[in-house]
Amino acid sequence: MAPASREEIGAIVAGLKRSALLGGLKDRELKRLAGLAKVRTIDKGATVVKRGEKGIGFYVILDGAVQVRKDGRPVAGLGPGDFFGELALFDDRPRSADVVTTDRTTVVVLSRWEFWGFASERPEMLRAILAEMARRLEETGRIGGH
Repeated sequence: MAPASREEIGAIVAGLKRSALLGGLKDRELKRLAGLAKVRTIDKGATVVKRGEKGIGFYVILDGAVQVRKDGRPVAGLGPGDFFGELALFDDRPRSADVVTTDRTTVVVLSRWEFWGFASERPEMLRAILAEMARRLEETGRIGGH
């Protein structure tokens, strides 16, 4: 994975603006974050995140689609603007689900250390992440029949 080029930064900023997680940030902050991120294009049918492996960062989908699976069963479908792997920002426990591309997919990858360097001065971003995580936990509970 290569650092984002100057040309890619504009596309990354546009993609991040669509994200529930990062869309509220100012352009200046999004550009700074885009400069820290890596861009990765993944073929259809590839496993991006494997359950049980340790995660070092999280992903924001710029283009394409993925399916989140637990025990081989689809739990969620995600597309442009959606993100996954956010729990890796908070601890180094193993991933809780598989994430597989259902189309050729381009993602922005941000490591834990890059994220915390950026987020440490932006408590509003941390609030947004926690609110979205709480929403997902509630959704997952409903899907699991709890």
